[in-house]
Amino acid sequence: MDASITSLTLETKSMRSDIAGFQSRVTGLEQRMGTLETPINTSQEREQDFLYLRSKLTDMEDRSRRDNIRVLGIPENEEGSDMQAFLTSTLPKMISLDFDPPLEFQRAQRIGPKRSDNSSRPRPIIACLLRHNQTRQILQVAHNHGPFRIDRHEIRITADYSKETNERRKAFLALRPRLRKLEMKYGGSF
Repeated sequence: MDASITSLTLETKSMRSDIAGFQSRVTGLEQRMGTLETPINTSQEREQDFLYLRSKLTDMEDRSRRDNIRVLGIPENEEGSDMQAFLTSTLPKMISLDFDPPLEFQRAQRIGPKRSDNSSRPRPIIACLLRHNQTRQILQVAHNHGPFRIDRHEIRITADYSKETNERRKAFLALRPRLRKLEMKYGGSF
């Protein structure tokens, strides 16, 4: 009987030793898994942070452009040497609005490289107005009554948005007919 107790005791010690080895290995595996999971979580958190910061940056860029207008369709060199003077005299006549005080611009210029052939579309004009309420008036009239005409040229006036916002607006254009068909209202005011 002592031999079987001794044999059982030895087997129990051996099993305890094996269990302790397994526990040690499991603990090591748990630590390694934790080490591997941390970068995955951190990477996902970084991706979320990046998307959040990108949306904030786009918002800030759009806000910094809120006093800008884009004027499309005015033929090249029509403005002469002074873009601001040209817009100050042309815009009120074109959109049939009298401004008091008169329009003033922080800056105005054509954007993009000069095109070599005269048959292509004229470069857009970007203008930053000094007074926000005048920007809103121009955009409101342009939205309700545009496009305008100078001689035989069609002129459009739009708000100036960031690239990301323009891409989102383009994507939304495809949905507008469906929304109209469903008689759903969309859009906002200026």
